[in-house]
Amino acid sequence: MKRYSGFTLLAVDDHEHNLFTLRTLVNKYMDVTVLEATSGHQALEIAMTEPRIDLIILDVQMPEMDGFQTASMLKIRKKTRDIPIIFLTAAFKTEDFQQKGYEVGAVDYLLKPIDDIQLINKISTYFRLIEKERGLNRILEEKVAERTAELAQAKQYLENIIKYMGEALLVLDPSGQIKSANPTACRMLDYSEDDLKGMAIGDVFEEDEDETAGAFMGMWLEALIRAGALSQIDARFIAKDERRVPILFSRTAITDEAGDITDIICIAKDMSGFVRETGQTEEDAPQAQ
Repeated sequence: MKRYSGFTLLAVDDHEHNLFTLRTLVNKYMDVTVLEATSGHQALEIAMTEPRIDLIILDVQMPEMDGFQTASMLKIRKKTRDIPIIFLTAAFKTEDFQQKGYEVGAVDYLLKPIDDIQLINKISTYFRLIEKERGLNRILEEKVAERTAELAQAKQYLENIIKYMGEALLVLDPSGQIKSANPTACRMLDYSEDDLKGMAIGDVFEEDEDETAGAFMGMWLEALIRAGALSQIDARFIAKDERRVPILFSRTAITDEAGDITDIICIAKDMSGFVRETGQTEEDAPQAQ
């Protein structure tokens, strides 16, 4: 049974008879496409234009550009540098030439005469390795695609939570500048997210007895460093039209491995329907008859 359907082998030899012999032998045992080149220059042209070549069998002794030069040129090109090269030669049999073959990037250096079955086994070995590597790559690609899809789904899920949550969400840097805001925060403050980015939190937020944004952030950071989170704080948002929006406020610090604060997460619940207007007292409130 022939194997390796879909594989492509490039045979390079300046003698047509050697190419015919190799092609006949390969086609006898394998269902692979055999491309042929009679020179190093032609081999480079074929390798650069063919969509995929899986293995190159390369003669060493050729005019103009020998096998070593051809292999060197193949290895410096991005498209062809990973194609396995087997040298097959009747000359250049010394260890020095074999060493040079490996130095220019060959995976094997075979000497003629060589038994047909031995040559086919060598070729089969590299096809099996390529087949196995591609199988592993397919599995890896599938896992990467699955993981990418999972991450995209999780990202979309988190974005939907932030987008549709009923509370305002502001993300600050350690200096108190706004990095991002969710749609609820934008509606409460009557700013777009782009307008809010870069603004100081003190421009849109106030607590009782807060006088300056600098002191305000200083107290925040000290408290956050000590406790990590501050919650259930009665405060007010300052909307674009200077309107005060009563809120119940929480702040949480995100720290890096060194314990330094990288971000501050602020969540605010609109308390407009739950508090009386400023100046109204318990006695002023309408009494039930």
